[in-house]
Amino acid sequence: MSNNLIVGFSGNISRPSGTRRFVESVAQSLAAQAGLQQVTFDVEDLGPSLAAARSVGELDAAAQKIIRTIIESEALIIGSPTYKGSYTGLFKHVFDLLDPADLRGKPIILTATGGGERHSLVVEHQLRPLFAFFEAFVTPTAIYASGRDFTDGAPSPAILGRVKQALGEASCSSAPAQSHRQ
Repeated sequence: MSNNLIVGFSGNISRPSGTRRFVESVAQSLAAQAGLQQVTFDVEDLGPSLAAARSVGELDAAAQKIIRTIIESEALIIGSPTYKGSYTGLFKHVFDLLDPADLRGKPIILTATGGGERHSLVVEHQLRPLFAFFEAFVTPTAIYASGRDFTDGAPSPAILGRVKQALGEASCSSAPAQSHRQ
């Protein structure tokens, strides 16, 4: 049963986080467009049980609830800071806990942030293959933003254009994510 939420999930382990703010902004935009509510989580929200868990069942109750919310969402906005050319290790660990069918058919918008343009392919070479493994519906447009793409926390017009494009693509999958699953 879907919880009628758009869920943002950021790979950050510290706060405040520009990546989390960006993911939350995109999630809010998609939720408004779809007439749904949104919630955003990050790795920090999963708490101390995450690091030692080898399955969702080994997480504490609060972390299990977050994982269920992610799985049952209508759509996901995924974001990670770029660390050494990839997503963070604990971010990947969260998705290693999921069953491969958990995200099948789910609309996903990919985002990433980094210190410079040399990391911009993280969305195509790291994030897209990860969610292709889950057979998710990943929008063709992904969004990478570096620090210079924000002024006083607000995204540049170029980044907003990519967000708008990705939101339009996510809307094309207007049927709830649950109906895409087998």
